[in-house]
Amino acid sequence: MSGAREVSGVGAEQGPDAARRAVEATWRIESARIVGALARYTGELALAEDVASEAVAEALVGWPRDGVPRDPTGWLLATGRRRAIDAFRRRSARDVRYAAFARDLGEGGAHGGATPSGAEEPDLLWDPDRIEDDKLALIFTSCHPVLSKEARVALTLRVVGGLTSEEIARAFLVPTATIQARITRAKKALGAARVPFEVPPAAERAARLGSVLNVLYVIFTEGSSASGGDDWIRADLAREAIRLSRVLTRLVPDEPEAAGLLALLELTAARFPARTGPDGEPILLADQDRRRWDASAIRRGRAALARAEAAGRGLGPYGLQAAIAEQHDVAPSVEGTDWARIVVLYEALGRVAPSPVVDLNRAVAVSMASGPAEALEIVDGLVAGGALPGSYLLPSVRGELLSRLGRPDEARRELEAAARLCGNERERAVLQAKAAALEELSG
Repeated sequence: MSGAREVSGVGAEQGPDAARRAVEATWRIESARIVGALARYTGELALAEDVASEAVAEALVGWPRDGVPRDPTGWLLATGRRRAIDAFRRRSARDVRYAAFARDLGEGGAHGGATPSGAEEPDLLWDPDRIEDDKLALIFTSCHPVLSKEARVALTLRVVGGLTSEEIARAFLVPTATIQARITRAKKALGAARVPFEVPPAAERAARLGSVLNVLYVIFTEGSSASGGDDWIRADLAREAIRLSRVLTRLVPDEPEAAGLLALLELTAARFPARTGPDGEPILLADQDRRRWDASAIRRGRAALARAEAAGRGLGPYGLQAAIAEQHDVAPSVEGTDWARIVVLYEALGRVAPSPVVDLNRAVAVSMASGPAEALEIVDGLVAGGALPGSYLLPSVRGELLSRLGRPDEARRELEAAARLCGNERERAVLQAKAAALEELSG
């Protein structure tokens, strides 16, 4: 809670803008704890998220007028608690169970509501022994398999990451109304399925952990290689995935795949500083200034990978991808990369988590280790099998291989096809430039 207390010194005398910034900072730092505590208190994630949002809205009105409270987090918790009591009272006319609950909650809380200090029975909500459990339950509930992948991503960013619907919509290039609808449907689905707000039992946790890891991986992937828009990298989204992965590894320190995912994200993000030029244009791996790579992120990633390996269970899909990323990060150059080792790692990944994308990446590694002809056989096999329909990745790689084999006309057609399928403006420009260069060479 120290992070929220750091903003509590902002007073009314500093103006309404400072107070609004204090609301935003408190929410960004403490949202997971606030929603988690309220969810434990009410037993409903949907209600907890709703009343927490109402508390923030009330703070945006009250703090600029009255000043920032001494304990901003406690204020939001107490206000959320009061809103929850009001919600249960509204339901009491329809449900005897809620009426009883409302009476219990109303003891000592019906008259006073939240005070600016947030001192109204804070121990009922802010139990230091339960905070970590609350956050873990919040993550597992937001990523419950009953929800679609899109809903899990939106709900996780909203209730665990503290992002607004507008921020999530901008990150995924969809209308805000679409994100709001996904979040609303997700909360209704959790309620309809009567998903309890709790840390899953140990027997269930391993199976559910895969859903959690996948959501964080999807968020990071969209941040590191944006599927659409003008920016090749959305660093804010990628950083949020890394932050949430760090939280998860602290909460489940004995889960090697959680450490493996964190390693993958750190080792991949380490190359971000060199992946774009001054104007945001993409810089491909062979042209990157490796001195600009984040050495601290590489150290953190390698340490997380070592923890995953130390578990002695063998690396899972995320750990294997982290091991591949490590090979890139420690290499002095593209030519000095241990491509044979990367091929072996991709073969292992293909056995653990087979997919056309893994095979395509293996083909790229094979092209560097053994030459483009052998790699083209792998790619042509994917084409013959109808893999990755509608994706620009397959024609992009095939075009590169054909170019290296001295077949520029075929390569140009593949790169032009890839450009038509690519949704990201920056990456499309790279593909078009390559195709144009081949056309000039052919001419």
